[in-house]
Amino acid sequence: MAAEIVNPRNDSGTEGAPEEPFDPVFALHRGGKMAVQATVPLRDRDDLSLAYTPGVAKVCTAIAEQPELVNDYTWKSQVVAVVTDGTAVLGLGDIGPEASLPVMEGKAILFKQFGGVDAVPIALATTDTDEIVETVVRLAPSFGGVNLEDISAPRCFEIERKLQERLDIPVFHDDQHGTAIVTLAALRNAAKLTGRTLGDLRAVISGAGAAGVAIAKFLLEAGLGDVAVADRKGIVSRDREDLTDVKRELAELTNKAGLTGSLESALAGADVFIGVSGGTVPEAAVAAMAPNAFVFAMANPNPEVHPDVAHKYAAVVATGRSDYPNQINNVLAFPGIFAGALQVRASRITEGMKIAAANAIADVVTDQLSADCVIPSPFDERVAPAVAAAVAAAARAEGVARR
Repeated sequence: MAAEIVNPRNDSGTEGAPEEPFDPVFALHRGGKMAVQATVPLRDRDDLSLAYTPGVAKVCTAIAEQPELVNDYTWKSQVVAVVTDGTAVLGLGDIGPEASLPVMEGKAILFKQFGGVDAVPIALATTDTDEIVETVVRLAPSFGGVNLEDISAPRCFEIERKLQERLDIPVFHDDQHGTAIVTLAALRNAAKLTGRTLGDLRAVISGAGAAGVAIAKFLLEAGLGDVAVADRKGIVSRDREDLTDVKRELAELTNKAGLTGSLESALAGADVFIGVSGGTVPEAAVAAMAPNAFVFAMANPNPEVHPDVAHKYAAVVATGRSDYPNQINNVLAFPGIFAGALQVRASRITEGMKIAAANAIADVVTDQLSADCVIPSPFDERVAPAVAAAVAAAARAEGVARR
């Protein structure tokens, strides 16, 4: 007989409380989604003496004498810390560290399922930039890499930069770079499908948060012709006096065309729309885009441009949803990126490693290219091994590999 599943809202045990319908989401999450499992036997006294005292002292002494041995004789080189402060969780916003844990657990099991990488969720009870940095620095001896997750902008940029400066292990803010990598992969294939190169394209990005800023910089690094980024007040341009430091830097790097005004006006004649902000783009603005345009409307659950509308005008349509073709999903990137970086014990993740990851993702479906297939499925088993191999090779080529 199956165990009784109690909806959390009825856990008070109050007599006469009305029964509520079974919810499979709560049922799946009860007790959490993770557990620690031993990789060695503990059957008897001999096993115990090897795995713990007195045998473990021999390994501890060896590591004390040669610190690099920690990577061979502990799990350090195979495990990632998934770190958040709970300030920008999915589409839920600032919900705090405890409420973020189901997402962090989910991230950790994606690491394991898709990349074979162990990961530990760490939700911090502080939103102070320096406190987060100091905490992660002190935790770092236990981990081979750090995946920053769901930390709000603009603090996320400074936290990542400071950690990269202080640690000699990969530090990767997935909301920025994972999204940018998968977007580049899809864009490369969309351009190829329509007989163009990245340099031929002018893009408009809706959203100047972590993802929007990272996508803009990364696409330009990869050779995109031009990109303009819009926030709630319109195009991020040099003439605006209300820009943060991050947006001021963005204004210097982007918008070679010198566009000003609204997102909708910038879309006139644009080749690419990339949405990472929510909101809604009017159909008339999509209709004004260039022929054979691409619409990557990635807000969840409601894309900035509904796919039915986008398909009227665009040659390629992508979303962040799993129920439409061409899902721009970070799970295509981060498991393989960390698997490759950990494999060679990389000291950091470089731009070259990220571009190699994007190319590897794109190449998986080169032979299957169509308007509905410019990016692989998250369940395509070829993706993570291809990304890991490409990232490892790039790390060696760029001199950041240590094995």
